[in-house]
Amino acid sequence: MTATVEAESRPFQTEVRQLLQLMIHSLYSNKEIFLRELVSNGSDALDKLRFEALSNPELTGDDPDLKVRIDIDKDARTLSVTDNGIGMSRDDVVSNLGTIAKSGTSEFLGQMTGDARKDAQLIGQFGVGFYSAFIVADEVTVESRRAGLAADEAVRWTSRGEGEFTVEALERAERGTTVTLHLKEGEDEFVDSLRVESLIRKYSDHIAFPVTIAGSGIDEPRDVNSATALWTRSRGEIDDDEYREFYKHLSHDFADPLSWSHNRVEGKREYTSLLYIPATAPFDLWNREAPRGLKLYVQRVFIMDDAEQFLPLYLRFVKGVIDSADLPLNVSRELLQQSPDLQAMQAALTKRALDMLKKLSGDDDQYRVFWDQFGTVLKEGVIEDHGNRDKLAKLLRFATTHTGKVDQDQSLDDYLARAGETQDKIYYALADNHTTALASPHLEKLKAAGIEVLLLTDRIDPWLVDGLREFEGKAMVDAASADLELPQAGELTAEENEKTYKPLLEKVQQTLADRVGTVSVSQRLVDSPACVVTGADALSPQLMRMLEASGQTVPETKPVLEINVDHPLVKQLDAETSDERFTALANIVLDHALLAEGSQLENPAEYVQRINSLILDMGGTS
Repeated sequence: MTATVEAESRPFQTEVRQLLQLMIHSLYSNKEIFLRELVSNGSDALDKLRFEALSNPELTGDDPDLKVRIDIDKDARTLSVTDNGIGMSRDDVVSNLGTIAKSGTSEFLGQMTGDARKDAQLIGQFGVGFYSAFIVADEVTVESRRAGLAADEAVRWTSRGEGEFTVEALERAERGTTVTLHLKEGEDEFVDSLRVESLIRKYSDHIAFPVTIAGSGIDEPRDVNSATALWTRSRGEIDDDEYREFYKHLSHDFADPLSWSHNRVEGKREYTSLLYIPATAPFDLWNREAPRGLKLYVQRVFIMDDAEQFLPLYLRFVKGVIDSADLPLNVSRELLQQSPDLQAMQAALTKRALDMLKKLSGDDDQYRVFWDQFGTVLKEGVIEDHGNRDKLAKLLRFATTHTGKVDQDQSLDDYLARAGETQDKIYYALADNHTTALASPHLEKLKAAGIEVLLLTDRIDPWLVDGLREFEGKAMVDAASADLELPQAGELTAEENEKTYKPLLEKVQQTLADRVGTVSVSQRLVDSPACVVTGADALSPQLMRMLEASGQTVPETKPVLEINVDHPLVKQLDAETSDERFTALANIVLDHALLAEGSQLENPAEYVQRINSLILDMGGTS
């Protein structure tokens, strides 16, 4: 006969009551987390029983169906979590629940070796999750009997979370543990069956064991969770439709994904990832502060929705799941801590995502869908991720003068294949829109020489070309740069032209001194009378306009004016004897050059007056 053990009150072995209060009130940012922790503890207990039963089958007795049960009692305002797992003895209860941050799971793992340790699906390794119950409860009762012990060797543990706990003997017919929460005032949402059910699906849907809900508001006990995790299955067991449906469940997207990659990494770092490339961009894609990232699980237990540490910001459109037991979580398991392992995982997942895009780029139709939705975001990577710049450059797509179309469907490899080995540069033109870029006077000589030009019209493109200085050893060159080198055409060299037209250049320079830095003879123009170009260290006009629009102060710079001395308008300017008409015509030539490259005139009214005056003068009207 077992001797009766009187109830006794004992202090927590960790000294301070303040520490317990800190853990209860400050450790967790979201009070609903308590249910995840308690269900996870139940799952751990079931796993422990399953492993111990391998060598001691009688532990399961006549109750082999392992499960977690949630019972709701609205009248009593209690919520109970019961598992028929390994259970605890009196010593286990005193040791594990009476010592803050002592984890039975951690101790159990320490005793395991070899394959058993690898296979153990245990997550409660911090020893603090249980105390999250006190966030919503003013009293917690634990009743438990360890598998293999007699019914009268069960134990009851009770505490109000204020510095002490009570332990007493109990008779319990079934093995396992029941944790009962006596809810605080104002926490009635946790005896609402629909609310509790939604929390189970959110946090514990993929727990390996059934989670059953019963009690108030529930006609018949029913299993709530799916008890399966698609990403834990072998790829050969999963068909494409299952992958597509899981993506829709994961992302709440109605469209099928463009691509996915399912991978399990084993060895020093063990984790499973399932990544998706969506077909449509979310509405907040351009909000770099919006929540984003992968869903993080630890041994199939949901930890967080937006684990942003696994992928760089320019891959924020990638959806998916990562599941690992090796991650350095903070003690509440709500935050990831930086570590070499985490950095290595980020690098590996980034590489996998880029490999997915590389594979997708082999299908022109599919990749066009991707690029239309996410191409501009991917360009951020060229600026931010120097280590993967070459990979990213191959994924870029552009509109070019080769097609003349607005579609960005030409790669840099395509460009170089058409350019041939003799061309040692990649030429581009920045503009506010495709029409302006295609008609830019900066491209006239390049077009005439049969040289293809990239037409860059996205807002990020000025930063893109600053980050991508070359590709495959070919320098990226702005068609609007002042030091652009072009094939010489015509009878006179550039130097000879400068000498021949020096008087005209000096007069135009003097006339437009307030508006331009220098005036030179253009080697790039064919059909236009003039164009404005940027100096080697000057910001592009497109970038200056964007900075000004964002309220930033932009250093004042004057453009270089290049004139086409073969153009009839410039010849007329050179022959003009009236200083008044020369001034008007010189300003009009500059205004037209500015308009052609997409700039706005500082004084449109003055420009209109000059045009009107010249028209009237040509008509002989004074």
